[in-house]
Amino acid sequence: MFIIDGHLDLAYNALVNGRNLQQPLQTLRRREKGRHPAGVATLTLPALQEAGVGIVFGTIFAQPALRHSSETGYHNQTQAHQMGMAQLDYYHRLADEDETIRLVRSAAELTAVSESFAGERPVLGIVPLLKGADPIRQPEELELWVERGVRIIALAWDDTAYASGFQRGSRFGLTKAGHQLLEIMADLGLMVDLSGLSEKASLEILDRYPGPLLASHSSVRAMVPDERHLSDTQIALLGERDGVIGVPLYNPLLRRGHRHGEHKELVTLDHLVAHIDHICQVLGDATHVGIGSGLDGRFGAADTPTGINSVADLSALGTALRQRGYGEGEVAAVLGQNWQHLLQRSLPT
Repeated sequence: MFIIDGHLDLAYNALVNGRNLQQPLQTLRRREKGRHPAGVATLTLPALQEAGVGIVFGTIFAQPALRHSSETGYHNQTQAHQMGMAQLDYYHRLADEDETIRLVRSAAELTAVSESFAGERPVLGIVPLLKGADPIRQPEELELWVERGVRIIALAWDDTAYASGFQRGSRFGLTKAGHQLLEIMADLGLMVDLSGLSEKASLEILDRYPGPLLASHSSVRAMVPDERHLSDTQIALLGERDGVIGVPLYNPLLRRGHRHGEHKELVTLDHLVAHIDHICQVLGDATHVGIGSGLDGRFGAADTPTGINSVADLSALGTALRQRGYGEGEVAAVLGQNWQHLLQRSLPT
């Protein structure tokens, strides 16, 4: 089955976590011996391909220094720009050096990746997603990022110069620069990612942005009460706009009160399916939900649901959905087709 993952911090994992993602997963695990600060690795590029993952949204993620050490965080937008460009360069190098990896920046490139799965040499497509817009030093600079392949932008993960994030409960929504950036994004036909935004900022975008919308990695607030997660109102509005919501595979985002490092066995695939099912119930069908795993960004196998030890186990979600009563067409939609349809109608020709 053609699987699409709407959120993977691949460049961050390679450049900040220091992992060589071009080796087999078991080789990486043996070398790390379970002692990596980010936990036991759950994926590498070969592991993604072996698992039947055809396309991923590869994030460009610079962390603000106020929450993290100065070694990995930025203090100003110039530093954020440098970090972001380094991660975008990483994706370009992968595509230049490995013939089984392609950047997906157009509908034609999407088709080429999809059709490769019918042949002997399937390729892995990477759609660049800017996670937090501070690397864009001013709105007019956006064209540079688009020329280099960025097609999806989340204006904030933490507070940025453009919008308030969920992290500190900020309530200022979009800034003047944020409105300017959105106008340019609309002119360029870019997709907006609502994950990571404060509710006020996300509702402003839902009301004002005319282009395609998505939530790359968001859970359901009705099950895990926190502004980090989507309310039923946000879910309904995204559905009305024909958006897609990617559900993450990080245990604290799936079970109420769960903390990082708590027993893995407390969270199962039933928790994951419950979030997916809630979105389907709110919207009346299974056409607006997918996977946004977030695997290996800043957590490892110990913080994924029971039954998910690595990316190889993504197919287990299909089994769990079938057990919940979902048909084959709905399973295929959740595992990849919903993201594929969004990309088909949103990427430039």
